[in-house]
Amino acid sequence: MFENYKTFKTDFAGRPLVVETGKLAGLANGSCLVRYGDTAILCCATASARPRDGIDFLPLSVDFEERMYAVGRIPGGYLKREGRPSEKAILTSRVIDRPIRPLFPKDLRNDVNLNLTVMAVDHDCSPEITAMIGASIALSISDIPWNGPIGGVFMGMTEEDGFIVNPTSEQRERSCLELTVAASEKKVVMIEAGAKEVSDEDMYDAIMLAHSEIKKLLVFINEIIAAVGKPKFEYPSCEVDHDLYEKIEALVIDDVRVALDTDDKNIRDERMAPIYEKVYNEFDGGDPATHVMLDEILYKIQKYVVRRWLLDDRKRVDGRRMDQIRPLAAEVGLMNRVHGSAVFTRGQTQVMTFATLGTLSDAQLLDGIGEETEKRYMHQYNMPGYSVGEAKSTRSPGRREIGHGALAERSLVPVLPSVEEFPYAIRLVSEVVSSNGSTSQASVCGSTLALMDAGVPIKSPVAGISCGLITEGDRWMTMIDIQGLEDFYGDMDFKVAGTHKGITSIQMDLKIDGLTPEIIKEALSVTHKGRDYIIDEVLLRAIPEPRKEVSPYAPKMSTMKIPVEKIREVIGSGGKVIQKIVADTGAKIDIEEDGSIYISSFDKNAIEAARTIIGGIVFEPEVGAIYEGRVTRIIPIGAFVEFAPGKEGMVHISKLDMGRVEKVEDVVAVGDEVIVKVTDIDQQGRINLSRRDALIAMEAKKNAAKQ
Repeated sequence: MFENYKTFKTDFAGRPLVVETGKLAGLANGSCLVRYGDTAILCCATASARPRDGIDFLPLSVDFEERMYAVGRIPGGYLKREGRPSEKAILTSRVIDRPIRPLFPKDLRNDVNLNLTVMAVDHDCSPEITAMIGASIALSISDIPWNGPIGGVFMGMTEEDGFIVNPTSEQRERSCLELTVAASEKKVVMIEAGAKEVSDEDMYDAIMLAHSEIKKLLVFINEIIAAVGKPKFEYPSCEVDHDLYEKIEALVIDDVRVALDTDDKNIRDERMAPIYEKVYNEFDGGDPATHVMLDEILYKIQKYVVRRWLLDDRKRVDGRRMDQIRPLAAEVGLMNRVHGSAVFTRGQTQVMTFATLGTLSDAQLLDGIGEETEKRYMHQYNMPGYSVGEAKSTRSPGRREIGHGALAERSLVPVLPSVEEFPYAIRLVSEVVSSNGSTSQASVCGSTLALMDAGVPIKSPVAGISCGLITEGDRWMTMIDIQGLEDFYGDMDFKVAGTHKGITSIQMDLKIDGLTPEIIKEALSVTHKGRDYIIDEVLLRAIPEPRKEVSPYAPKMSTMKIPVEKIREVIGSGGKVIQKIVADTGAKIDIEEDGSIYISSFDKNAIEAARTIIGGIVFEPEVGAIYEGRVTRIIPIGAFVEFAPGKEGMVHISKLDMGRVEKVEDVVAVGDEVIVKVTDIDQQGRINLSRRDALIAMEAKKNAAKQ
């Protein structure tokens, strides 16, 4: 039945990589089932038969589809079905999209979809890397025009093992590096990294090693293409009309040069508006397709002007040197009631970030196929329309917003204090109030300031900056801190965040077919200098160190550790004990499985009251020890004394005083403060006390001190 079924096998980082074709999803343009270890992903590439009308871009969509059955779990929620993609799924889709998009023909307008369905997960064999490899194979063997293939690897680094290709789950836990690299045979096409202050040299070496491993993988992929690959289909080119381009260029090129020659985005937009109007009046006959083409021609003319300035004249739109950063400003403590706040300004890019501290129970719960089930640090990014001068309503965050928030989050995680050092859940929200390039890295800088303003004892300040690139044949040049126009018309946005010591994150966006080692090394060097300058000259001048105390409007937190076997006593049957503690004190209490207890309240007295009660519950009296207590009740044969919260014992009438006692009331009354000695704890846990023995011991101590 499956006469075209083929299986291809290789070894990849010590684990089997198996690709199956010709059996599943036969109606897709290209499909394969990729198994890496026990991870299995069905990868399908599909393209529309005709171009989409009225667009000037490639309509490519990449969907990394998580299925909870892949990890043997039933989805949460009322419907018990997968809903909107998780944050991890969206980020993976973006990581796969970035390296494959530049390799499509520039004039292709057919809808292209990559659907990557995760069907089984082996946490030692990354589903993300498996999906990237599968996407490359599905596109390569399909009839969809694409200039691949590419391969991808995940790199780790530990002190014991050095660099590790596709580390296992256990190795990732110990790794100080999380690096994803995608590459073709000759060039690196995508870099995504999180790191614990890794040096430029180690990062570069890891990227180069990754590329060498990818080259081996590409030999395997090319064997599959040779065996089952289809000829690429013909498509109507959507390249602009060259004659029309020349006419419009001759008409407006001088005006465009004047319009773009400013560092103010508003002025530039104002100058360009009549140029667009002039072209529409001259050439637009009312045909929507023509209107789209006119927009594309004007885009190409602006791109030509900017790139010629950069390559030929070494001139930037705003007049800066290639290694010069835009004017910078920073401020903290903007709002009185929030726990931490800051604004960071770089040219016309401006980001406000707000920090909120909560209890550990406020940590975000994660429902996905990953091993992580919750996270205490959350970073969210918002970019409203007004930030770019557009009148559009606010919608739920898109993939871009989620991606930028995750990048800032990844940048700061390595410098956060441990939960033992700072037992808070932390949420940061970056509000982009003005955007003219590199808002994600501005949010990194603003977030460092907001954390310090909130009193979070971060290990080191983190700054982020981007490096741009212009290429033409063998010519290339980089520029630091690219603004919107340079990003839009340039070839690269190489974002790097880090401390003085090392890199904490990288994200690279490309519009060309890849980078050479020389360009990568240069980008790492210039961004390191840039972030050092920002840290010293801007961030630390705004706030030299984290505040010593958290905001008075933030909850106060206290921690204590109890024996694991005592957890049940603190919680009580059906939670009755802990609920009563919360009700009586007003404090919020979180108990971990290891016996760690986190107590929070806006009132310090409430925290102390809760600590006292819990301390009393877990208190274990020591035979022979002397305690101070209070008489709670009197019976004919003795008195009950509470010597610790919730701990009570009886003093027999014969042990109330040094001499004979006829009546208990002759010696003590309810409410009296007395000292007692623990003489015995029976098998039923009943505690016997002696006031007489305590008095004798205290007298002996006093006499010894006199001698």
